Amino acid sequence: MTTPTTKRNPWSWIPTLYFAEGLPYVAVMTIAVIMYKRLGLSNTEIALYTSWLYLPWTIKPLWSPFVDLVKTKRAWIIAMQGFIVAGFAGIAFFIPTAHYVQLTLAFFWLLAFSSATHDIAADGFYMLGLNNKEQSFFVGIRNTFYRLANIFGQGILVMLAGWLETSQNNIPLAWSITFYLLAGLFLALTIYHRLILPHPDSDMKRPGLTPGKLLGDFLLTFVTFFQKKSLGLMFFFLLTYRLGESQLAKIASPFLLDASDKGGLGLSTATVGMIYGTIGVIALLLGGVISGFLVSRDGFKKWILPMALAINIPDLLYVWMAAATPDNPIFIAICVAIEQLGYGFGFTAYMLYLIYIAEGEHKTAHYAIGTGFMALGMMLPGMPAGWIQEHLGYTNFFIWVCICTLPGIVASLMIRNRLEDAFGKKQ
Repeated sequence: MTTPTTKRNPWSWIPTLYFAEGLPYVAVMTIAVIMYKRLGLSNTEIALYTSWLYLPWTIKPLWSPFVDLVKTKRAWIIAMQGFIVAGFAGIAFFIPTAHYVQLTLAFFWLLAFSSATHDIAADGFYMLGLNNKEQSFFVGIRNTFYRLANIFGQGILVMLAGWLETSQNNIPLAWSITFYLLAGLFLALTIYHRLILPHPDSDMKRPGLTPGKLLGDFLLTFVTFFQKKSLGLMFFFLLTYRLGESQLAKIASPFLLDASDKGGLGLSTATVGMIYGTIGVIALLLGGVISGFLVSRDGFKKWILPMALAINIPDLLYVWMAAATPDNPIFIAICVAIEQLGYGFGFTAYMLYLIYIAEGEHKTAHYAIGTGFMALGMMLPGMPAGWIQEHLGYTNFFIWVCICTLPGIVASLMIRNRLEDAFGKKQ
């Protein structure tokens, strides 16, 4: 009988753990949209159904404290990865069936709740398995592998599905094979983590923690969150900063895929995987790196307005694409890359503001609550986006999206006047 390892080289598990954290999220948020479009659902159905899948990330602060109460973080990670494997396999199995919409959505829900719970456990385990110095060093590594999961999911996997669509001449079979491959990959990751994840001494149920005390602490963190200064302005920013982007994100892939007689650009699945899922994600990452550097040099206050403009103004490129319907994939790729570069640059403002409002005694819990409202700000506007697009047409829809960017810019101006000059600046 071997003794569990309390310490392992972090390089042996952090990259794979955060790749495993990113993969189900991108499957739920992005791959599902493209898959349902190729399987023939309307934009109204796609936007409504897939926006509902944000709900687990919206409400995960409600059950995150209970991860401390039952079992260890390591046990939660392994269990949730097992459920994620079942989710991928269930989606793959039911895609070719008659009632594929209801049945695959049920397994996407399993995937979403398991992934949101896995996020809680993995982020907690990261802090337990590393000392402070290691945590600082590996924060960039973990983010990189999380983003690589995005490129692999909405880039390589979507391109693979597109190739299978062409070679098999059977769209449901192509997507079924793709999700079976996802299930197999995730099963391998689950087995690997079962063997490799360390057993930190601190990874245990918190001593003296009872359901009553947990509920009391939980209610206290919520009450103190809603006692923060300028609460109205805070929610105005959280719910409007991505008001335009939340709707654009749901319709961008269907727009690229739709035939020209429907107002779309008529790209193949593989081309969308390359342009939106690979080039676009790389541009998004680059935008985040640039903004992080500038804020650390000059402070958040100086850059919040340029970030708000960067995340919103490039949406005008979609108005041009819808009106002009270019057929050159290079032009389309450049437009998508510019919009995603701006999104990556501007999204940093949202994350910094979450850190800013979380400052205080219950920093971790308040940050988690803030991320819940961040997900809510994507979920609610995204739900009717398909219905709006189908009634307005693509060109007018993207004009509507640009109008929806104005409240977020106004909110950024109002926030800017309340920020300290030094916040975000590297000390």
